[in-house]
Amino acid sequence: MDEVRRAVGAVWRVEAPVLVASLVRLVRDVGIAEELAQDALVAALEAWPESGTPDKPGAWLLATARHRAIDRQRRARLAARKLEALEHDEARRQELAGLDLEAVLDEDVGDDLLRLMLVACHPVLGAEARVALTLRLLGGLTTAEIARAFLVPESTIAQRIVRAKRTLAEARVAFEAPRGEALRERVGSVLEVLYLVFNEGYAATRGDDWTRPGLCDDAMRLGRVLQGLAPEVAEVHGLVALMELQASRLAARTGPAGEPVLLLDQDRQRWDQTLIAHGLDALDRAIALGGAAGPYALQAAIAACHARAVTAADTDWGRIAAIYEALARVTPSPVVELNRAVAVGFAHGPAAALAIVDALAAAGSLARYHLLPSVRGDLLAKLGRRDEARAEFARAAALATNARERSLLLARAGNTGRA
Repeated sequence: MDEVRRAVGAVWRVEAPVLVASLVRLVRDVGIAEELAQDALVAALEAWPESGTPDKPGAWLLATARHRAIDRQRRARLAARKLEALEHDEARRQELAGLDLEAVLDEDVGDDLLRLMLVACHPVLGAEARVALTLRLLGGLTTAEIARAFLVPESTIAQRIVRAKRTLAEARVAFEAPRGEALRERVGSVLEVLYLVFNEGYAATRGDDWTRPGLCDDAMRLGRVLQGLAPEVAEVHGLVALMELQASRLAARTGPAGEPVLLLDQDRQRWDQTLIAHGLDALDRAIALGGAAGPYALQAAIAACHARAVTAADTDWGRIAAIYEALARVTPSPVVELNRAVAVGFAHGPAAALAIVDALAAAGSLARYHLLPSVRGDLLAKLGRRDEARAEFARAAALATNARERSLLLARAGNTGRA
């Protein structure tokens, strides 16, 4: 029984987005589509222990979901009150009544997944709601799993998802892929969500773990799906390149006890060469599509500089600093400037970098950002200003919200204070 449940769970994680995507197009309501998909899951849990896991479990779930959708529509056609539960107004009821469900459900699943991505990441939703809904509908994560990943109460995530569905319904968001500039804007929203999810996995903002590889895997998987659905969009390949190149270092980012290992101290033999090769290939595709100057492609180009360096000493910091300059022109940001300062420090010396960091500190926009004093402490230490460096590392530790990172910064403060 437990083996069957595990099999159902594994299939569900992969197939749930396809089921929901097909059903959303049919019923024009994310909540109802999820209910129908859940009905299929319950049917599998009831049937498979006796009949065994089918040879094509995904097809079984899809067929079951289709039958449930058709049954629901037939019942709706017989009773106006049930039809009203499915639809929001007379025009929508007429639309549903005229649908040929068999024909609709036989259309291309890829288009359905793209539509679902665009709906889950609609700009009418806030960033937190988009992340939660995307992981729920397309990542196949349960509400509890999302809550654990972001270290918030399960009730908070549940409320975000419920509110997101309600907002989409009240805004009467069209369950069709937009065209032209609107499509580019919506794809940009999808990329933003995937980037947020990946970054939370790569460098967890809170909790006891330095990284959460599961979130990185979810973001990369969805990014690869989007690559197949929107192969002509350069920045899709740029983001996939960035994620894969960054993820190639995940195994080397922590030590035996889970402690953080900084980039220059990592064992590069532990870097995943397959992910590096895939990432470089995706970057080449982004460039070939004219996307070399896109923000994700530029960040991927920086990651590629690290990936190509056999040793830390081989890193082309001059090129990295130049790419950060280009990135700052495309997406001006104090965080980008801080990262540029790090590259400048390696390429042109700590004094040049400290001037940039001091200007950022004076501006005040990163006053609560722990990496500003961390970088400043590192530069001061290199300049021999040890007491100032120790104070900066201590301040960075006080601002850090990740336990592992806080410990690292406190250790650096202690080590810097030694004669």
